[in-house]
Amino acid sequence: MAPLITGLDDVRVEVADGVELEASVGGSGPPLVLLHGFPQTRLMWRRVVERLAGEHTLVCPDLRGYGGSSKPAEAGPSTYAKRTMAADVVALASALGHERFSLVGHDRGALVAFRAGLDSPAAVDHLVCLDVVPTVDTWEVLHGASAAVAWHLYLMAQPPGLPEALVGGAPDAFFGSFLDAWAQDPAAMPNEVRSAYLAASRAAVPSIVADYRASAGVDLEHDLADRAAGSRLTMPVGVLQQDWGAALDYDAAAVWGAWAPDLVHRTTSSGHFMAEESPQEVVDLVRDVVRRAGARPAAGHGPGGSGPSRGAPDRLSGW
Repeated sequence: MAPLITGLDDVRVEVADGVELEASVGGSGPPLVLLHGFPQTRLMWRRVVERLAGEHTLVCPDLRGYGGSSKPAEAGPSTYAKRTMAADVVALASALGHERFSLVGHDRGALVAFRAGLDSPAAVDHLVCLDVVPTVDTWEVLHGASAAVAWHLYLMAQPPGLPEALVGGAPDAFFGSFLDAWAQDPAAMPNEVRSAYLAASRAAVPSIVADYRASAGVDLEHDLADRAAGSRLTMPVGVLQQDWGAALDYDAAAVWGAWAPDLVHRTTSSGHFMAEESPQEVVDLVRDVVRRAGARPAAGHGPGGSGPSRGAPDRLSGW
């Protein structure tokens, strides 16, 4: 059996026709939803949960297409659009009795969280995103030879068939390469946890590829439309990421500030899997952001400030 998140109960909730999300739920206090990244499952939050369960009612789902949640066949661009996946999360929270909640996302989960913040601002009180920039900005900051760091984005952006065959031909080698390359502290991901991630990813190749394919198509279209409309995140936002700006020559705080007027932006010396490698740092940011209750500026306000930078790590990883 896959390891469980200690102290939480597992539930399964229908969030759309034929789509159920499996989630770990527990704790007490204001609701906080935690969305995992790639190539992981909700298990990645185990070290954060143990620190926050006394302060928040925690909801940790596997995203559509991942882990124990439903993996519908890709019927078109909307099946794995971040807009669709964000609606899943809002529906899950509502079904559990939370019409308003704070939201934390890592990696792919952060892109879902970003979309939920734009599409459902009445539901999302606070937003924390870990180690990403929004989809449209991701594609814009990747250029030249430095884009090789995100080679998997280009592979899985290809039309259906080839990427599924390539990834499916050696799934453990493919997914394991990211678990190995993106971690600065391998001990933070014990063998049983790593094995659980590989097993879950191996069983979800078509849906994981479809999730990434959407980011080169429909997700990009949605971000471009929001940018053109001047849409902004109206809730307090926190971002913690490796110093990608220094590595790829862009101002990461300014990129986020264009979307989030009320912004706390910090860089970390941790690896990509920061919720496992540096959980207290993640918890500290969550606590700082959720204290900013009521600070909802009008759309169009200028960029928010940047938190302290700790310099570029020796090796950047993720996307």
